[in-house]
Amino acid sequence: MKTIFFGFLNIFKSLRLFWLSLSGKTESDIHNKRVTSLKAWDDYCDGLKSAGAALLYPGAPTDPKQMAEGIRYLSRLTRAGLEAFVEFGDPRFPVFRRTVHETIKMGADNPDNHYLNAQISGDYDYVISGKRNTIDYFGLFTQNGSYGTTGGLSPCGKLEDDELMVESDGSFEIILSKERRGRNWLKVEADTSLLMVRQTYRNRETEVPVELSIKALGVGGTPGSISPKQIDEGLNSAGLLVAGAPMLFSKWAKGFQNHTNELPLFDPEVSNAAGGDANIIYYHSHWKLENDEALVIEVSPPDCDNWNFQLNNYWMESLDYRYHNICINDFSAKRESDGMIKVMVAHQNPGHPNWIQTAGHNEGTMCWRWYRPKGEYPDSVLVRKVKFADLS
Repeated sequence: MKTIFFGFLNIFKSLRLFWLSLSGKTESDIHNKRVTSLKAWDDYCDGLKSAGAALLYPGAPTDPKQMAEGIRYLSRLTRAGLEAFVEFGDPRFPVFRRTVHETIKMGADNPDNHYLNAQISGDYDYVISGKRNTIDYFGLFTQNGSYGTTGGLSPCGKLEDDELMVESDGSFEIILSKERRGRNWLKVEADTSLLMVRQTYRNRETEVPVELSIKALGVGGTPGSISPKQIDEGLNSAGLLVAGAPMLFSKWAKGFQNHTNELPLFDPEVSNAAGGDANIIYYHSHWKLENDEALVIEVSPPDCDNWNFQLNNYWMESLDYRYHNICINDFSAKRESDGMIKVMVAHQNPGHPNWIQTAGHNEGTMCWRWYRPKGEYPDSVLVRKVKFADLS
């Protein structure tokens, strides 16, 4: 569906450019007219209205509580889109920002991650300066496209901890360019528009995230006044994010209902196309529990750098980890005497150290991850639904 949608948008863009060439008008003329007539704003508002269709996708819950969460989800994405593409959308003066965090969530966002994004362009080279600090994992990824553009998401370059050269004081410098440059290099291409930074905690209480700043090379001065083109294109991209991301993940959640309360392996190609980390193996599914039921998840972890499990609402937003224990990883989990991991998902405390709280929800989605497994891993993670009274 997303591929067809973006395909039509690309065709429309090509036809519009052809029409402009025949009429003698320039792109600037069109942006100016759309802004002065408020057409840019009207189209953005119409796009926001149409985004509500994702909440009515087949299989989506229709009870008032979950629909209220869905509307809040759209409002959060609205905030994220405006910040990313309007407020901080100038690739000449990029800014690292937390696009996904405690109150903006999408696509089974990982509570163990500290996400940073910056809008960049293949038209420029960049330099990143930073200090490594103590967070367990650090990786940078360039993407050709984003949720808010017609090209979707496709991987371009990556630079991870095992490749990063760091000075004795923890500082480092990274060059982003089409051709290899410097000790630390991150590839960009002509269509690159997004820089994603993933940092992963094992222990959020003690670890310190990486310090980062970014600058476009050869661009001097300070940002000028906003242009009609920036506003028109920024609102268009922001609207596409709000309309596109919920529809994509509503489609996923519908598919997950084919294996409710199970955790099968998720197709890596589908994950990568949505911006997932190619070094992570994902298991996604739908969960549903009555008030007197619980899930018992049992697995023997393969050899890997790390693992984690989390619970989400139906819209694939992680449940509120500020106030509820909704995720667990290899650092926080207590193993059984035989080395197995047993996790219990329940509405009330079962008296087990690996209790995952449902935070007042009776259904949603869930995700298990193996980080950079070294060998074989299972085709599915074992999940059993039991009566809460039968938990030992």
